[in-house]
Amino acid sequence: METQLIMLIGLLALAGAFAGVTAGLFGNGGGFVVVPSLIAVFSILGDTTSDLIYVAIGTSLASIVVSSARSVQAHHKHKAVDYQTLKAWAPWLVMGVAIGLYIASITDGESLFLVFAVGVLLYSVYFLFPDMFVHSTRSLSMPRGAGKAGLATFLGGFSALLGIGGGTITVMTMVMCNRSVHQAVATAAGVGFIIALPGTMGFALLGMGHTSLPTGSIGFINVPALLAICSASVLTAPIGARWAHSLDEQHLKRLFGVYLVMVSASMFYKSMQV
Repeated sequence: METQLIMLIGLLALAGAFAGVTAGLFGNGGGFVVVPSLIAVFSILGDTTSDLIYVAIGTSLASIVVSSARSVQAHHKHKAVDYQTLKAWAPWLVMGVAIGLYIASITDGESLFLVFAVGVLLYSVYFLFPDMFVHSTRSLSMPRGAGKAGLATFLGGFSALLGIGGGTITVMTMVMCNRSVHQAVATAAGVGFIIALPGTMGFALLGMGHTSLPTGSIGFINVPALLAICSASVLTAPIGARWAHSLDEQHLKRLFGVYLVMVSASMFYKSMQV
Protein backbone atom coordinates (compact mmCIF):
# COMPACT_ATOMS: atom_id res chain seq x y z
CA MET A 1 0.00 0.00 0.00
CA GLU A 2 2.82 2.38 0.87
CA THR A 3 4.59 1.59 -2.41
CA GLN A 4 1.37 2.27 -4.34
CA LEU A 5 0.91 5.60 -2.56
CA ILE A 6 4.46 6.67 -3.40
CA MET A 7 3.91 5.69 -7.04
CA LEU A 8 0.65 7.64 -7.24
CA ILE A 9 2.21 10.75 -5.70
CA GLY A 10 5.10 10.43 -8.14
CA LEU A 11 2.70 10.18 -11.10
CA LEU A 12 0.81 13.25 -9.92
CA ALA A 13 4.04 15.20 -9.45
CA LEU A 14 5.12 14.18 -12.96
CA ALA A 15 1.78 15.37 -14.34
CA GLY A 16 2.23 18.63 -12.45
CA ALA A 17 5.72 19.09 -13.89
CA PHE A 18 4.39 18.58 -17.42
CA ALA A 19 1.45 20.91 -16.72
CA GLY A 20 3.81 23.61 -15.44
CA VAL A 21 5.94 23.45 -18.58
CA THR A 22 2.91 23.67 -20.89
CA ALA A 23 1.49 26.55 -18.83
CA GLY A 24 4.65 28.56 -19.28
CA LEU A 25 5.22 27.52 -22.89
CA PHE A 26 1.72 27.82 -24.34
CA GLY A 27 -0.06 29.92 -21.68
CA ASN A 28 -2.75 27.24 -21.37
CA GLY A 29 -2.72 26.71 -17.61
CA GLY A 30 -1.94 23.00 -17.80
CA GLY A 31 -5.53 21.77 -17.47
CA PHE A 32 -5.29 19.63 -20.59
CA VAL A 33 -2.62 17.62 -18.76
CA VAL A 34 -3.99 17.68 -15.22
CA VAL A 35 -7.61 16.58 -15.88
CA PRO A 36 -6.82 13.33 -17.78
CA SER A 37 -3.95 12.59 -15.39
CA LEU A 38 -6.19 12.90 -12.35
CA ILE A 39 -8.85 10.71 -13.94
CA ALA A 40 -6.23 8.05 -14.68
CA VAL A 41 -4.73 8.16 -11.18
CA PHE A 42 -8.09 8.12 -9.37
CA SER A 43 -9.14 5.18 -11.57
CA ILE A 44 -6.05 3.28 -10.41
CA LEU A 45 -7.29 3.86 -6.86
CA GLY A 46 -10.54 2.17 -7.87
CA ASP A 47 -12.70 5.28 -8.01
CA THR A 48 -15.05 4.93 -10.99
CA THR A 49 -17.96 7.10 -9.85
CA SER A 50 -19.50 9.76 -12.07
CA ASP A 51 -18.19 12.40 -9.65
CA LEU A 52 -14.64 11.63 -10.82
CA ILE A 53 -14.79 14.12 -13.70
CA TYR A 54 -15.96 16.89 -11.34
CA VAL A 55 -13.08 16.24 -8.94
CA ALA A 56 -10.59 16.21 -11.81
CA ILE A 57 -11.90 19.51 -13.23
CA GLY A 58 -12.13 21.21 -9.84
CA THR A 59 -8.65 20.13 -8.79
CA SER A 60 -7.28 21.14 -12.18
CA LEU A 61 -8.69 24.65 -11.78
CA ALA A 62 -7.13 24.87 -8.31
CA SER A 63 -3.74 23.85 -9.72
CA ILE A 64 -4.08 26.47 -12.47
CA VAL A 65 -4.37 29.19 -9.82
CA VAL A 66 -0.84 28.28 -8.75
CA SER A 67 0.75 27.47 -12.12
CA SER A 68 -0.73 30.54 -13.86
CA ALA A 69 0.35 32.88 -11.07
CA ARG A 70 3.87 31.45 -11.26
CA SER A 71 3.85 31.73 -15.05
CA VAL A 72 2.69 35.39 -14.96
CA GLN A 73 5.46 36.15 -12.50
CA ALA A 74 8.02 34.60 -14.84
CA HIS A 75 6.66 36.43 -17.91
CA HIS A 76 6.47 39.71 -15.98
CA LYS A 77 10.26 39.72 -15.83
CA HIS A 78 10.23 39.95 -19.63
CA LYS A 79 7.62 42.78 -19.46
CA ALA A 80 5.38 40.72 -21.75
CA VAL A 81 2.08 40.71 -19.81
CA ASP A 82 -0.68 42.98 -21.19
CA TYR A 83 -2.30 44.02 -17.91
CA GLN A 84 -4.67 46.41 -19.66
CA THR A 85 -6.29 43.51 -21.54
CA LEU A 86 -6.51 41.47 -18.34
CA LYS A 87 -8.27 44.35 -16.55
CA ALA A 88 -10.73 44.86 -19.42
CA TRP A 89 -11.57 41.16 -19.75
CA ALA A 90 -11.73 40.27 -16.04
CA PRO A 91 -15.43 41.09 -15.29
CA TRP A 92 -16.63 39.16 -18.33
CA LEU A 93 -14.36 36.20 -17.62
CA VAL A 94 -15.76 35.93 -14.09
CA MET A 95 -19.32 36.18 -15.40
CA GLY A 96 -18.56 33.37 -17.82
CA VAL A 97 -17.15 31.22 -15.02
CA ALA A 98 -20.40 31.69 -13.07
CA ILE A 99 -22.39 30.50 -16.09
CA GLY A 100 -20.05 27.54 -16.55
CA LEU A 101 -20.44 26.56 -12.89
CA TYR A 102 -24.21 26.67 -13.23
CA ILE A 103 -24.09 24.42 -16.28
CA ALA A 104 -21.78 22.01 -14.42
CA SER A 105 -24.22 21.90 -11.50
CA ILE A 106 -27.06 20.66 -13.72
CA THR A 107 -24.96 18.33 -15.91
CA ASP A 108 -24.41 14.65 -15.13
CA GLY A 109 -20.98 12.99 -15.14
CA GLU A 110 -21.41 11.24 -18.48
CA SER A 111 -22.36 14.47 -20.23
CA LEU A 112 -19.44 16.31 -18.65
CA PHE A 113 -17.03 13.65 -19.94
CA LEU A 114 -18.47 14.24 -23.42
CA VAL A 115 -18.17 18.02 -23.09
CA PHE A 116 -14.51 17.62 -22.14
CA ALA A 117 -13.87 15.20 -25.03
CA VAL A 118 -15.44 17.51 -27.63
CA GLY A 119 -13.77 20.60 -26.17
CA VAL A 120 -10.31 19.03 -26.22
CA LEU A 121 -10.83 17.82 -29.80
CA LEU A 122 -11.74 21.35 -30.90
CA TYR A 123 -8.70 22.79 -29.15
CA SER A 124 -6.41 20.25 -30.84
CA VAL A 125 -7.00 21.97 -34.20
CA TYR A 126 -5.05 25.02 -33.03
CA PHE A 127 -2.07 22.92 -31.98
CA LEU A 128 -2.11 20.55 -34.97
CA PHE A 129 -2.37 23.35 -37.53
CA PRO A 130 -0.69 26.37 -35.88
CA ASP A 131 0.10 28.05 -39.20
CA MET A 132 -3.62 28.66 -39.73
CA PHE A 133 -3.57 31.14 -36.84
CA VAL A 134 -0.29 32.92 -37.49
CA HIS A 135 -0.94 34.96 -40.62
CA SER A 136 -3.65 37.42 -39.70
CA THR A 137 -5.17 40.37 -41.51
CA ARG A 138 -3.33 43.55 -40.61
CA SER A 139 -6.58 45.44 -39.99
CA LEU A 140 -7.63 43.19 -37.10
CA SER A 141 -7.49 44.64 -33.59
CA MET A 142 -8.37 43.35 -30.15
CA PRO A 143 -12.17 42.93 -29.70
CA ARG A 144 -14.03 45.76 -28.00
CA GLY A 145 -17.52 46.38 -26.70
CA ALA A 146 -19.96 43.53 -27.32
CA GLY A 147 -17.26 41.48 -29.08
CA LYS A 148 -14.98 41.65 -26.05
CA ALA A 149 -17.84 40.86 -23.65
CA GLY A 150 -19.04 37.90 -25.71
CA LEU A 151 -15.61 36.40 -26.25
CA ALA A 152 -14.47 36.75 -22.64
CA THR A 153 -17.77 35.43 -21.23
CA PHE A 154 -17.67 32.40 -23.52
CA LEU A 155 -14.02 31.86 -22.68
CA GLY A 156 -14.67 31.93 -18.93
CA GLY A 157 -17.66 29.58 -19.13
CA PHE A 158 -16.14 27.02 -21.50
CA SER A 159 -12.85 26.98 -19.60
CA ALA A 160 -14.60 26.42 -16.26
CA LEU A 161 -16.45 23.45 -17.75
CA LEU A 162 -13.21 21.89 -19.04
CA GLY A 163 -11.02 22.69 -16.05
CA ILE A 164 -8.59 24.71 -18.17
CA GLY A 165 -7.22 28.24 -18.09
CA GLY A 166 -8.53 29.49 -21.44
CA GLY A 167 -5.05 30.25 -22.67
CA THR A 168 -5.41 28.72 -26.11
CA ILE A 169 -8.27 30.96 -27.24
CA THR A 170 -6.53 33.98 -25.68
CA VAL A 171 -3.33 33.26 -27.60
CA MET A 172 -5.25 32.67 -30.84
CA THR A 173 -7.15 35.94 -30.45
CA MET A 174 -4.12 38.06 -29.63
CA VAL A 175 -1.90 36.57 -32.36
CA MET A 176 -4.63 37.03 -34.97
CA CYS A 177 -4.93 40.64 -33.77
CA ASN A 178 -1.27 41.22 -34.52
CA ARG A 179 0.10 40.91 -31.00
CA SER A 180 3.39 39.09 -30.54
CA VAL A 181 3.15 35.44 -29.54
CA HIS A 182 5.30 36.18 -26.48
CA GLN A 183 2.85 38.82 -25.23
CA ALA A 184 -0.09 36.54 -26.07
CA VAL A 185 1.30 33.61 -24.06
CA ALA A 186 2.20 35.85 -21.13
CA THR A 187 -1.24 37.48 -21.05
CA ALA A 188 -2.97 34.11 -21.45
CA ALA A 189 -1.38 32.97 -18.22
CA GLY A 190 -3.07 35.89 -16.48
CA VAL A 191 -6.40 34.98 -18.05
CA GLY A 192 -5.94 31.50 -16.62
CA PHE A 193 -5.54 32.89 -13.11
CA ILE A 194 -8.67 35.06 -13.42
CA ILE A 195 -10.73 32.06 -14.59
CA ALA A 196 -9.28 29.50 -12.20
CA LEU A 197 -9.70 31.40 -8.92
CA PRO A 198 -13.53 31.75 -8.94
CA GLY A 199 -13.77 28.37 -10.71
CA THR A 200 -11.93 26.70 -7.85
CA MET A 201 -14.17 28.25 -5.23
CA GLY A 202 -17.24 27.28 -7.23
CA PHE A 203 -16.29 23.60 -7.61
CA ALA A 204 -15.39 23.42 -3.92
CA LEU A 205 -18.91 24.62 -3.07
CA LEU A 206 -20.60 22.41 -5.68
CA GLY A 207 -19.01 19.30 -4.16
CA MET A 208 -20.06 19.97 -0.58
CA GLY A 209 -22.31 17.20 0.69
CA HIS A 210 -21.10 14.59 -1.81
CA THR A 211 -19.91 11.48 0.01
CA SER A 212 -18.35 9.27 -2.70
CA LEU A 213 -15.26 11.43 -3.27
CA PRO A 214 -11.54 10.51 -3.13
CA THR A 215 -9.90 10.78 0.29
CA GLY A 216 -8.77 14.31 1.15
CA SER A 217 -11.36 16.13 -0.95
CA ILE A 218 -12.88 19.48 -0.02
CA GLY A 219 -15.90 19.59 -2.24
CA PHE A 220 -14.68 18.75 -5.73
CA ILE A 221 -11.09 19.78 -4.88
CA ASN A 222 -8.76 16.92 -3.92
CA VAL A 223 -6.12 18.45 -1.64
CA PRO A 224 -3.42 15.68 -1.75
CA ALA A 225 -3.51 15.65 -5.56
CA LEU A 226 -3.46 19.45 -5.64
CA LEU A 227 -0.38 19.63 -3.42
CA ALA A 228 1.51 17.02 -5.46
CA ILE A 229 0.70 18.73 -8.76
CA CYS A 230 1.37 22.28 -7.56
CA SER A 231 4.69 21.44 -5.93
CA ALA A 232 5.98 20.27 -9.29
CA SER A 233 4.27 22.82 -11.57
CA VAL A 234 5.64 25.77 -9.57
CA LEU A 235 9.15 24.55 -10.33
CA THR A 236 8.61 23.91 -14.03
CA ALA A 237 6.37 26.84 -15.13
CA PRO A 238 9.39 29.21 -15.34
CA ILE A 239 11.13 26.65 -17.58
CA GLY A 240 8.23 26.75 -20.02
CA ALA A 241 8.19 30.55 -19.86
CA ARG A 242 11.90 30.68 -20.76
CA TRP A 243 11.35 28.28 -23.65
CA ALA A 244 8.48 30.44 -24.92
CA HIS A 245 10.95 33.29 -25.36
CA SER A 246 13.66 31.21 -27.03
CA LEU A 247 12.20 28.29 -29.03
CA ASP A 248 10.30 27.84 -32.28
CA GLU A 249 7.05 26.36 -30.96
CA GLN A 250 5.56 24.96 -34.18
CA HIS A 251 6.86 21.41 -33.80
CA LEU A 252 6.04 21.33 -30.09
CA LYS A 253 2.50 22.54 -30.79
CA ARG A 254 1.89 19.72 -33.27
CA LEU A 255 3.11 17.13 -30.80
CA PHE A 256 0.82 18.60 -28.16
CA GLY A 257 -2.04 18.54 -30.68
CA VAL A 258 -1.55 14.78 -31.17
CA TYR A 259 -1.62 14.37 -27.40
CA LEU A 260 -4.93 16.28 -27.24
CA VAL A 261 -6.49 14.01 -29.86
CA MET A 262 -5.47 11.00 -27.78
CA VAL A 263 -6.93 12.59 -24.65
CA SER A 264 -10.18 13.34 -26.47
CA ALA A 265 -10.47 9.72 -27.64
CA SER A 266 -9.89 8.42 -24.12
CA MET A 267 -12.52 10.77 -22.69
CA PHE A 268 -15.08 9.63 -25.29
CA TYR A 269 -14.34 6.06 -24.24
CA LYS A 270 -14.57 6.98 -20.56
CA SER A 271 -17.99 8.60 -21.08
CA MET A 272 -19.35 5.27 -22.33
CA GLN A 273 -18.18 3.52 -19.16
CA VAL A 274 -19.71 5.90 -16.62
